[in-house]
Amino acid sequence: MTGVAQHVPRTDRFGAGDLLAEAAAGIGARPGRLVLTILGTVLGIASVVVTVGLAQTAAGQINKQFDAVAATQGSAAPATSSGFSGEERALGTLPWDAAERAARLNGVEAAALVSEVDLGGLDVAAVPVHDPSAPRVASPAVFATSPDALAALDGRIVQGRYFDAGHDERSDRVVVLGADAARRLGVVRVDRQPSIFIGDRAYQVIGIFDDVVRRTDLLSAVVMPNGTARTDLGLTTADELHLHLAVAAGPVVGTQLPVALSPNTPEAIEVRVPAATSSVQQSVQADINTIFLALGGVALLIGGVGIANVTLLSVLERVGEIGLRRALGATRRQIAAQFMVESVVVGMLGGLVGAALGVAVVTTVSAASDWTPILDLRMVGVAAMSGGLIGLLAGLYPSLKAASIEPISALRGGV
Repeated sequence: MTGVAQHVPRTDRFGAGDLLAEAAAGIGARPGRLVLTILGTVLGIASVVVTVGLAQTAAGQINKQFDAVAATQGSAAPATSSGFSGEERALGTLPWDAAERAARLNGVEAAALVSEVDLGGLDVAAVPVHDPSAPRVASPAVFATSPDALAALDGRIVQGRYFDAGHDERSDRVVVLGADAARRLGVVRVDRQPSIFIGDRAYQVIGIFDDVVRRTDLLSAVVMPNGTARTDLGLTTADELHLHLAVAAGPVVGTQLPVALSPNTPEAIEVRVPAATSSVQQSVQADINTIFLALGGVALLIGGVGIANVTLLSVLERVGEIGLRRALGATRRQIAAQFMVESVVVGMLGGLVGAALGVAVVTTVSAASDWTPILDLRMVGVAAMSGGLIGLLAGLYPSLKAASIEPISALRGGV
């Protein structure tokens, strides 16, 4: 019987299980070195997570403040144009029911007319008697507003109450005082029904307000109903309509409000509402993120170099082991894969620990500052897995170096 040469497929002496076992043994052989090796990656990943997490959390807090003041603030006034003489002239007027019209629009939470009243030389005082010999003191300014002015301007009543629609319709002689104007006029309590005098007319003080965020000039002013100002002081036109808007409602309200206030000539009304986003806020936040992410990138680079150095050192220390494995049948690919797996595992350990540390820092800082922590879990997952990518890149050269070692040279003690 003639023998026929048959090709027998080569079976690798070392399988995937052996590869993982050798990699695990190599990683756990020196725990102290392992900790120092992953430290750079831990710091880098933690820096990235903390940077992005705190940036998102801080942005959330900034947005709250921004939304409370700017993103929810709008106004409307008659549009103006310059005549041949250079003087500004109004193209239209605000209707006296502008606040009611605006309040019907979706996205408008409160609206109020605010107008400065020309006193025509009349004095504002807390007593009716005028002493001609006393030095003249400038009187507080007088403003007329709609009943919902404090809601539209984010003000707060500290004593008494604000006037209502009934006072406005009846032109009642009632006023409320800004906190600074009340101190200036010596009105400290309203439960005793104090009065102030504008000229020779007495007006009962029914309230004192404070914390007007949108119009701080009203804190030093006397405020009366629109109807009273029109009847007693000859107010003919409204100066400005203030709006308290829902978040992100600015663009829609800005389109609809001119038509609501002046259906025939909407171009005669100039509306100022916040844009959907703040480009300045986004620019500042982007710059801060860039700086801190660059610092995190440097830390990651240092961590990757550390992994590469330690992996290369491990290759040099285990030359004899590599030679023996090659002599027993391990291929170059298996040797390279062993050290590549070790490098990737070390990188992933650093990524996982770094991501967990970053989340803990963001949560702790937010809790200490009474903030709501905001973290994108996808970003945290990517940051953790990026440790493995760093380990992969860092292990390329040491793995190729290990694979290039010849068995004979290794067993003789050379590389």
